[in-house]
Amino acid sequence: MALTDTFVKQVKHSGKSAGDKHSDGGGLFLHVMAAGKYWRMAYRYGGKQKTLALGVYPAVSLAQARRRREEARQRLAEDTDPAVVKQAQKLAKAVAGENTFEAVAREYHTIKKSGWSEKYAAKWIRGLEKDIFPFVGRLQLMDITPPMMLSALRKVEKRGNRDAAHTLSQNSGQVFRYGIQTGRCERNPMFDLQGALEPVVVKHMSAVLEPVKVGELLRAFDSYSGQPITKAALQLSALLFQRPANIRKMEWSWIDFDDAMLTIPSASMKRTVEQKLNGRPHLVPLAPQAVEILREIQPLTGYRTHVFPSNRGEGRPMSDMTLSAALRRLGYSGDEMTPHGFRAMARTLIIERLPGIHADVIEGQLAHGKSGPLGAAYDRAEFMEQRRKMMNEWADYLDKLKAVADVIQLRAA
Repeated sequence: MALTDTFVKQVKHSGKSAGDKHSDGGGLFLHVMAAGKYWRMAYRYGGKQKTLALGVYPAVSLAQARRRREEARQRLAEDTDPAVVKQAQKLAKAVAGENTFEAVAREYHTIKKSGWSEKYAAKWIRGLEKDIFPFVGRLQLMDITPPMMLSALRKVEKRGNRDAAHTLSQNSGQVFRYGIQTGRCERNPMFDLQGALEPVVVKHMSAVLEPVKVGELLRAFDSYSGQPITKAALQLSALLFQRPANIRKMEWSWIDFDDAMLTIPSASMKRTVEQKLNGRPHLVPLAPQAVEILREIQPLTGYRTHVFPSNRGEGRPMSDMTLSAALRRLGYSGDEMTPHGFRAMARTLIIERLPGIHADVIEGQLAHGKSGPLGAAYDRAEFMEQRRKMMNEWADYLDKLKAVADVIQLRAA
């Protein structure tokens, strides 16, 4: 006797551990268990009795179960095992799920993130999650076209964030290249978008570059009435011209007063994970003026981990906004001077005003990538005398500018 919709809906589990089987004919039966109601089909193939799962009620209705039974019977008539067909379909669906843009992007991110900094890895995937996955994340990699990607990137541009649009374009291109390498697609549609995005206007960090103005800036530091450690951080930013993060996160354990040397560990430098693990520490010779400033604030923070600690608790360095706020307090807007601007200030004035100093020595002290025949050599400890001489000359030059004793170009015309 065939089943009815009412019976299927109302039938209850009898309590038997093996459940209850209710036949609908043609091998189809409803298997009622304590956990639910399951559609099954009994059949023989290759001389063996087998059972095919057709779905769970009520997600699969009686009518749907019967259609699936007939499809299975048709395959049997074609001498094909319906269970094998179902397994192949399931595998194909799983493979298709692994080939979507989001799946491939997450797989690529998982593989690469161990070689990226934690901050970069988080930013990389967060950008795709926000602006790319909602539009093409579920699509097969091979089905995504250049216009689809351009449409997603245009939405980012309309928010006024051109730089983010270009970054997302680059990161998406990495996903497609990985897809090609792993056989998920055959081409990278991002190549066809070259020149399609609005150009990025690069704005360099603001910096004071004129000698007279630098003297005014240094005298402003001397008149700073805020926290003494903030004043010292400003002064050392000019003297040492290191990255703002390396200034504010400076630790007392990095400083060797006897050798007048600041040693920034490789792990604290702006480098890749591999470079952080295997790179040499960055050495910063301390001019007498820098040593004097550090000696003056040592009684204030020498018992703490950081030279410039946060007021919010031990173990935390000065906030990344402190120096910017101090410059604003002194009357310098973000369009005039930034904490990062001390690096541009030093590089420009040393090149233009202090004769005899090779550009590679300056780049080495800035911890930039080196080039030319003197490149890597200046990154070795036995060549530190060139750096010591430069840092001392730079500190003396700043003293002269502050005293308005030397505001003319020293190099001969």
